[in-house]
This record gives sequence, C-alpha cells and structure tokens, in this order.
Amino acid sequence: MSKNLIYDIHDKPKFSNMLIFALQQLLAILAATIAVPTIIGLPTQIPAAIFGAGVGTLVYQLFTRFKSPVFLGSSFAFLSSLGVALAYGYCGILLGSIVAGLVYVVLAIIIHFVGTGWVAKLMPPVIIGPTVTLIGLSLAGAAMGDIVKASSPQPNAGYNLAALFCGLVTFFTVVICSTQKRYTMPRLIPFILGIAAGYIVASLLTVVGDLAGIDYLKIINWKPFVDNFVDAEGNFRGIAAIFSFPDFALVESIKELISGDVAPEVLAANANAKVIDLGGIAEVVIAFLPVALVVFAEHIADHKNLSTIIERDLIEDPGLKRTLLGDGVGSIAGTAFGICPNTTYGESVGCVAITRNASVATITTTAIMCLVLSFISPIMTLLQTIPNCVMGGVCLTLYGFIAVSGLKMFKDLDLNENKNLFVVSAILIAGIGGLTVQIPYAIADNGVVAKTIQITAIATALILGIVTNAVLTKIEKSKLGKETSAESDDKKE
Repeated sequence: MSKNLIYDIHDKPKFSNMLIFALQQLLAILAATIAVPTIIGLPTQIPAAIFGAGVGTLVYQLFTRFKSPVFLGSSFAFLSSLGVALAYGYCGILLGSIVAGLVYVVLAIIIHFVGTGWVAKLMPPVIIGPTVTLIGLSLAGAAMGDIVKASSPQPNAGYNLAALFCGLVTFFTVVICSTQKRYTMPRLIPFILGIAAGYIVASLLTVVGDLAGIDYLKIINWKPFVDNFVDAEGNFRGIAAIFSFPDFALVESIKELISGDVAPEVLAANANAKVIDLGGIAEVVIAFLPVALVVFAEHIADHKNLSTIIERDLIEDPGLKRTLLGDGVGSIAGTAFGICPNTTYGESVGCVAITRNASVATITTTAIMCLVLSFISPIMTLLQTIPNCVMGGVCLTLYGFIAVSGLKMFKDLDLNENKNLFVVSAILIAGIGGLTVQIPYAIADNGVVAKTIQITAIATALILGIVTNAVLTKIEKSKLGKETSAESDDKKE
C-alpha cells in the first residue's frame, strides 16, 4: 500500500463510511456532469446524465478489473460535436457517441497487437506534464466565474460579493479539513464538509435577503426544489414529485425513428432539428471522429496523472488497452442509458489526490449511487440548488490539484534544454491562450463557411506539443547522426 494513501485501490472502507465517501465523489463531479446537458440545451436530461455517468463508470470498472479509481462523467470535449448531433435529435447524439467509443475500441485493438511503446514515444513526460497542468489551468476561468455567482434569478446576477464570501467559506473549510492532522474523517470528507458549510452560509444570507427584500443576498434559488412538488397551479404533483424516470437516449432515439419526429425538448434547443438521414449520419461522423482521436491523448494524460497520485502505472496495469476499452464502451453505454458521451474526470482525480482515498470500491459505490438517485426527484432537484459560488469554492481546490499534479511531472525535465523548453512553452501558451482549430466541412452557396468542427484548446495545444517534440527530436537525431559519422571519418583518417 502506498504511504501517501489512506485507502489503497483494493481497500474497502466500512459500509457507512463508504456511502459518505461515495457522496463526496458524487458532489465533486456533479457540477461538470450536469453542465453538459444544460449547455447543449437539454437541462431536463440532467437525471439521465447522472444515470449515464453511473453506467459508464461501472462499465469502465469492469473492463479495468476494478484497478483504476476514477469516475466517468459527461465530456466537455464533445460539446461542439454534440451541437452538430443535436440537429438530428437523440439519434444524432447516440450515433456520435458510438463513433467516439469505436475510436477507443480500435485504438485498444491496435495497442493489443502493437504494444504501448509508440504511445510513450509519442507522448513522453515533456508533453504529458504540461498537458495535465493545462487541463487544470484551463478550468480555472470556469471555477473563478462560478465562485462570484449566486444561483438566484435576481437582476444583478453577475459579480456578487456575498456569493464570493460563501465560496471562500467553502474553500477554507475544505483546506482546513484536508490539512488538519488531529482527525482522520474530516481529511476523508473535506468536500462534503466544505459544501455543507458554504450551503449553510448561503442559506442564511438568502433567508435574510428574502426577509429584508435584498436581492443581492439571495444566493440560493430554491424554486426548482419547490416546483418538483407542486405544479404551476399549486397542486401536488403526486408520485412524480418523488420518483421520475430519466429519458434515456436509446429509448428516445427509437421513439424518433418510429414517430418520424424529434422530441419537443430537442426542438426547444434547436428549432431546425430533424430525424437523422444519410446526410445527417455523415455529418455526425465527421463531427465526432477527429475529436475522438484527439481526446485519446487526454485519456493518456488523465491516467498518467492518476498513476502518479496512486503510485501505480495504470498504463501497465490494468493496461492502456483496458482503460481505452472501458472508456470507449463505457461512453457508448453511458450515452445509450443517459444523454452524453463520458470521459474520465479530472475532478474525480483531484478528489482522490486531496482525500488520499483511492478505494475503487468507493468509486463503484458512487456509480451505483448515481443509478439510484437519478430516479429520486427531490434529491436531484436539491443537488441542483447547490449555488454556483459553493461549487466554485470546491473547484478552486480540485482544479488546482490537477494543475499541480502536472507540475510535479516537471521535476525530471531539464528545462535548461531548449528542446524541452520549446515543447512545454508551445503547449502552455497555446492552451492558456485558447488556440483552437476550426475545420470547415460545409460551405454555403455564397462561399461562406457554414459549419465547422472545433478542436478544443487543450487538444490543439497537445497536438502542437507532439508535433514540436517530433520535429525537434528528428533534428536532434539527424544532427547526432552527422556528428557520429564525422567522428567515424576522423578515426579512419
């Protein structure tokens, strides 16, 4: 067992403790998991996203033989691709997920026959280190944007000093609980305690704001929770107020094909949406295929990062082919029985790093908890009332740990060597600067680009780093070869 871990990957905490630890993992990944369906215009599918995350994680754990303590959730990498897919309803989303998942499966098959040596050469520490750092830094803007936001629909919904106070209460509670040495349990559940502290302070300010009529202090919006129990006329919603059935993409896709119409919520998100046809199939494949190839590199970075935390090389055991199969098949299953393609979560990795709880049993329990809770309406809506500022306080620690984990990989790099310096610089500056690649694939009649596929900034920076490293390595070998040849000629003379 690693000396840096309180619970190693095969350890099983007491059942009562494990439920608490699983809830903490759920809270850590909650904001990002529910954000994706909201961003693409399907906020009503949040329960399906949570259910799908649970399914995807269980599939991943099965393929990795329960050796990798990480949770899978809705992937931000496919946001632009999901925008294209949504034009063809749930069928488009499901097809895109299948395409992305099959890319992982094909790569896993290649690795099975060829091995992982080429991966190590393609992405050495000089590339993985800054990429992991970049993943954390790229999320900083979102976290700091949230920490100053309230969740109430008041007119001044921008910067809110009261919200910042709640976020900082959350942050310092997490920090103090994680660093104190006297009690073990607070070190294991700092996020639960932090969210609870921030939520209590936000609730008190909201109550004062309601009583005094001060919108600025209304941090929490409880309306979704109230609406869960009563309809617009004030009538109790009956059994639907307690239990609800998530709308799975697979079921909704079948409905679309049978009826010939896309679902109303899809039309609300995209008024021009239609049932998928041959042209739509081609468009969705084009939108997802290149992004899936690039996300493969992010998959490597996530698992390298997690490996340094748990002090076990996940690329070797359970092996890259198994993690890829788990991620790919898990993403397909998570979309079919959910709504979005999944990916391994940096927030989950950060939670493992801070709590030092790498128990896979905890991750598995979290996945099962997602399956159960997605059917319980009051809990789903209550979780959604956690204000932005409180989650921002949590993410201030989580994203920071992701960035620092990448920096730790720099310790073996010689940054006095120009080759390493240029590779690291290319990745960090391109990524932080927001360089993206937009590939046009549809031209309007007037010659203007009508549709593009966007490669994210992280993926673009990673590609640039790989190319830069490959070019400089080639030049370095060529120069070394000429010098060796010259020395050989001198000896002959």
